[in-house]
Amino acid sequence: MRVRVLGTAAGGGVPQWNCACPGCSGARAHPGWRRRHASLAVQAAEGRWYLVNATPDLGDQVEDHPELHPGPEPRRTPLAGVILTDAELDHTLGIARLREADGIEIVATAQVRHALLTGLHLGEVLTPYARLDWRPLGPEDRPLAEDSPLVIGAVPVSAKRPRYAAGLDAPDDGGWVVALRLTDRTTGRSLLYAPALAAWSDTFQRAAESADHVIVDGTFWSDDEPLSSGFGSRTATAMGHLPIDGPDGTARRLAALEGRTLYTHLNNTNPLNDPAAPHHTELRKLGVEVAADGMVIDL
Repeated sequence: MRVRVLGTAAGGGVPQWNCACPGCSGARAHPGWRRRHASLAVQAAEGRWYLVNATPDLGDQVEDHPELHPGPEPRRTPLAGVILTDAELDHTLGIARLREADGIEIVATAQVRHALLTGLHLGEVLTPYARLDWRPLGPEDRPLAEDSPLVIGAVPVSAKRPRYAAGLDAPDDGGWVVALRLTDRTTGRSLLYAPALAAWSDTFQRAAESADHVIVDGTFWSDDEPLSSGFGSRTATAMGHLPIDGPDGTARRLAALEGRTLYTHLNNTNPLNDPAAPHHTELRKLGVEVAADGMVIDL
């Protein structure tokens, strides 16, 4: 299994267009700090890739990596579909960028599909341009594609709805936000991807312990970061993101795992956006990494 990290930023990216916080200002001054919206590309088979979440940066993310480019025929693309971890705008707006295709395969939970079709009216908007082919995503492992050795399953991690779906008639359960468990049946190796993580449940702990690579929510360094930065009125936990640091943070939980562990989905206020920040040293001592845009993971 080959996984390409297409982006590692939370909603808005780094820099965010309307923000002059230290992280965004630093990224404007130092282009190497820039981060595109969090997303992965997963190789299901030779010349066939699935995007994990479709971000507003989708077009640039495809152009950044030759293995995702079309060809050799004029309209042949290696992109087979999109897998969604939730229905948030920063993970779904890129679907509209795929409207030039004849059909768009979307793998999602029932709640995410309902939100996109009923809340965003995605079907009404896109079906005049392209067919939407929906595939279910649930806790049981299913083949990612007929000719692929990969299987995929969902680990519920949060009942948080996107704001536009607050009034929709749908059950409030963990299907709103999931972690993805990808396993290569050929090698037996697996990856767990959780760009949003509201609680570290026993179920998630078991999934993390069994995975060879774990990539998790690194939105905020501390629980009070949204407050102390002056851009929010709630704590990180109240916003549906476990912080990295602190007694209830994720860093020490990741350090206790045997597999490789990385952070993604960094908010623009996160001090980890500065490569020289001492927070990186703290993580290195724990054996935890920060994922970088463009990095490749082979399992």
